[in-house]
Amino acid sequence: MPKNKKRNTPHRGGSAGGSGSGAAAATAATAGGQHRNVQPFSDEDASIETMSHCSGYSDPSSFAEDGPEVLDEEGTQEDLEYKLKGLIDLTLDKSAKTRQAALEGIKNALASKMLYEFILERRMTLTDSIERCLKKGKSDEQRAAAALASVLCIQLGPGIESEEILKTLGPILKKIICDGSASIQARQTCATCFGVCCFIATDDITELYSTLECFENIFTKSYLKEKDTTVICSTPNTVLHISSLLAWTLLLTICPINEVKKKLEMHFHKLPSLLSCDDVNMRIAAGESLALLFELARGIESDFFYEDMESLTQVLRALATDGNKHRAKVDKRKQRSVFRDVLRAVEERDFPTETIKFGPERMYIDCWVKKHTYDTFKEVLGSGMQYHLQSNEFLRNVFELGPPVMLDAATLKTMKISRFERHLYNSAAFKARTKARSKCRDKRADVGEFF
Repeated sequence: MPKNKKRNTPHRGGSAGGSGSGAAAATAATAGGQHRNVQPFSDEDASIETMSHCSGYSDPSSFAEDGPEVLDEEGTQEDLEYKLKGLIDLTLDKSAKTRQAALEGIKNALASKMLYEFILERRMTLTDSIERCLKKGKSDEQRAAAALASVLCIQLGPGIESEEILKTLGPILKKIICDGSASIQARQTCATCFGVCCFIATDDITELYSTLECFENIFTKSYLKEKDTTVICSTPNTVLHISSLLAWTLLLTICPINEVKKKLEMHFHKLPSLLSCDDVNMRIAAGESLALLFELARGIESDFFYEDMESLTQVLRALATDGNKHRAKVDKRKQRSVFRDVLRAVEERDFPTETIKFGPERMYIDCWVKKHTYDTFKEVLGSGMQYHLQSNEFLRNVFELGPPVMLDAATLKTMKISRFERHLYNSAAFKARTKARSKCRDKRADVGEFF
């Protein structure tokens, strides 16, 4: 936390973050001058003593700006917990923007640092706040609440605590996903986060099947409906269909073999139709899902045979070499890269191994199941993914990394790059790129003059 925002130590114990005084603490923090346009719950709560007591809280949105680096360099565990208590109280604020910023601040903290003991004691309070924001909030607040729910489950890992969170929030998330009147952005985020929460916490096989069916009812709306139609036109709902397809694919990786066989029979001949969608992200999501389905099918039956293999490989090859001028260059480059790998997976049963470095360790992504799982959790955790790969026992179990590697302070210090060193490195890299571009332009100019 920046030096000019540090609290006065005599006031440290005042906002203990108990559930009974949550509203009062949120009022005090808001009335302390950080959000002038927000009215407190009551005039009695906004006393001079209460305001001075919580004046150490900074704007909730500043947590996202500080990021994990500030937490490591300047903050202590006690400072972080003190700030989080204030943010938890602010989730009860009357201002929607304040609640949203508080939710995002808590989510960023949990994504950048392991705080298992802290949130274990406050999981019910956090679950109640998320539930309230999902039910009563608008689009952005619902998205922030859903994202926090998924990170909360990642922190807690599989167990009774996560199961209770899913039991409370699952029906609400499912309702938002299926609500046609809700914001598309909120439904999209809820679909991704609901899939992650189910992946971690579900212990009821019937609930898992019900969730799969929920996602199927959404993304199958993008399937071709008429035989004479050759191209699927994207709609505002396409982003929701993409998130639902990816969440469905993630959950399929933890299903029993018999259920996987049923889903393969249902979707193997319909899913390729999504490759004709005019939305590049839908084409990529469908291609990667197909590659994963082939991997699952061949894992069940080594001699698995796909009837329409010839026509499918023709479509995949066309997408891997797509040069249509009406498509953006960035989209074409991304699509060609993905579909080259998808084509290799379908035709040759091959996967290009990727190496993920985090701290002194390395993880090898050598199959589509592991790649899809990694991509999903990285979407939720963002830049905190590497930290969680090092410290989160649940994620380490998912990726078969073993127990966390314990490093002493001296080793960590030698591994850490200062801001100044990183700035120098980025400046040198920028100069090198600029110089390379200049040489390339000069060559093009010379060729132009020659002709």
